[in-house]
This record gives sequence, structure tokens and C-alpha cells, in this order.
Amino acid sequence: MKKIYLDNAATTPILTEVIEEITVAMSTTFGNPSSTHQEGRKAKSIVETVRKNIAKRLNASASEIIFTAGGTEADNLILRNAVVNLGVKTIISSKIEHHAVLHTINNLIKEFDINVAWVDLDKNGDIDYAHLESLLKKDDAKKLVSLMYVNNEIGNLLNIEKVGELCVLNNALFHSDAVQAVGHFEIDVKKTPIDFFVASAHKFHGPKGVGFAYVKKGFGIYPILHGGEQEKGARAGTENVHSILGMDKALQIACQNLQNDTIYIQDLKRYFIQELKVNFNEIHFNGFSESETKSSYAILNVRFPKEYAMLLFNLDLKGISASGGSACQSGSNKGSHVLNTILDENEAKKTSVRFSFSKFNTKEDIDMVIEVLKGLIV
Repeated sequence: MKKIYLDNAATTPILTEVIEEITVAMSTTFGNPSSTHQEGRKAKSIVETVRKNIAKRLNASASEIIFTAGGTEADNLILRNAVVNLGVKTIISSKIEHHAVLHTINNLIKEFDINVAWVDLDKNGDIDYAHLESLLKKDDAKKLVSLMYVNNEIGNLLNIEKVGELCVLNNALFHSDAVQAVGHFEIDVKKTPIDFFVASAHKFHGPKGVGFAYVKKGFGIYPILHGGEQEKGARAGTENVHSILGMDKALQIACQNLQNDTIYIQDLKRYFIQELKVNFNEIHFNGFSESETKSSYAILNVRFPKEYAMLLFNLDLKGISASGGSACQSGSNKGSHVLNTILDENEAKKTSVRFSFSKFNTKEDIDMVIEVLKGLIV
């Protein structure tokens, strides 16, 4: 049975070139980057070279890149520092952020005397920018805006330039979970007014367990992990040298092939939308996921006309990997917090499936998925 993987927003297959890079590094570069002997200096040189490489691709400075174990740790590091170190008294966010942000904010509320304001959303999950501006102007408290670059469930694209400009005009800090954006969209920190964002290598065909935080020059970062002076004191713990190298290789390939990959994957998504519309009645696309301009080219969130409790399970039996957006599919009694926020109760109960694409998918894959869905959606 052929297997079709359409859950790339969850994680991506590791590129062969990345596996080779990691394998060689594990065999030849075993030194601790904090050691002063030759093997340690060799490992340290690799880590710092990667830091420079990643910074160059973002038009950043090497000192602005902090290596972490992934996006979740990087979000925690930035949000906690905003409150503890940078004097933030009000966090402005949305209720459809990734849990790496929402759960961190909830814990900060319990620990510190801070206010949290939730920006209004429309029925598609789009930010009400006028409301955001009013929240920024509400008082003189030091504020941080935390809004994700690409929503991981519905693919909505944030108007990152507009949010950045509003933050600059109102003297607020701006943090974005960019896990679904780095490696998929061009990011130039000199052109986009953003203070902090995070990335995770496994979202762009790199290894799991490694990522980075971008912290704009001038903001001192205190560690949330203690026990060493690694990462210029921002993160204790021996650097994951071979995974850092793998992340560098994956991002290098992603950036080199960005234009061609974008065109190819966007065409796949367009074809899938077309085939879904032709073959099924009364389907809808959650958020802006149908749009080519307001959504990620790699994410499509489909809402079917009723509840199909076993749909994801049956897709899996047929070798098709995708993700769900309702309680019956996720194993959660609460379902998708994103869909529960933007849909009314009746629509949220219907089965939604997130299909997310990569350059390894084909139109033949799409055709097979459509044929399988024909037998399941009745």
C-alpha cells in the first residue's frame, strides 16, 4: 500500500542531504563546544559558523540568533524575558495562537502581575487590526504583541509588516511564532520591524529537537535553563552540534529552492481545492486556507458537511496521514481551540481535516486521496 503523507505542518520528512550532514558530524565532530582543546574548538567553530549562516539568510546579525531545542522553548524564552527582564506589563495576543504561546502566557499570568488583552478576530480568524491599534493605545503600560506569522491549523498569514509598524508607532515590542514561516517564506529582519521570532528545524525538512530564537540586538536575554554559560549566557546546556548543522543544511536548501518549491506546492494545493470542489458538495475551507494570498501555500483546512467520527482513522488505514480539527479526531474533549474560536458551535462539530503539503507530494497523491475520500464522505 502506498503511503501518502499530508501532515507536513506537524513535521516534515528529513532531507537525505540533511541526514548525511548529521551522520558525518556525529562521526567526526564529537567535541564539546565549551572545551578549549582542538576537538572542542572544532565543534565551537561549527556552531558559530552555522549561527552566521542562519543570520545571513535572515539579514540579521549572528549575535541575534540563539539556538534552542525548538520553537516551544524559544517562545517560552522570549515571552518570559519580556515580562521578567524587559518590563512588559501587558501582553496582546489572540486566542488562536499555538499552545506554546497560549500556555506560556497563562503561566505568566499566574506568576506575575501582568495584563493580557485578546485582539478581536473575524469569522475567518483574521486579526482586527483596528482593535489591535486601540489596544496598543489604551494606556502607557509597556506592551508586547505576540501573534503568529502563519497559523499552524488554518494557514492564515499575519500582515506582519502592518503589525510591526503599529508596534513601532506605539512603542511596543513584537514577538511572532514563525515556526510555519521560516523556510517557507522570505524573512528579512531589516525590512520587517520585528523584535523576536522563533523557528523549528523539523518544519523545513530538518531534524527534530533543534530550533532558534531571533532576538533583536539590544535586548539582553536571561536564561530559563540554568547550569552553564552557553549561547552567550542565554541558554545553559551543551549545544546539539550535529542537529544544529542539520538545521543549517535544511535551511540552506529551503532558501535556495524557495521560489520553485513555493510555485510547485501552491499548484498542488490549488489542484486539491479544485478536485474537492468538483467531487464533494457543501464543503468549506476553514479560515483563509483556500486563499492564495491570505494563507500559507502549504496548509489547507477542509470542513466536511457533517461529523465523520472515524474519518482520520479510516484515512490512516488507507495509508494517508493528515491531522484533525475536532474532538473526535484529536482525542481531546475540547477539540481544536482554533476552530472552536472562529466557528459557531454547529460548524465546529463538523469534521475538519488539515492537509499540509511539501515538495515530496504529487498530483497523483492528491488523486488517490480524492478517491479514498469518495468512499468515506457519504
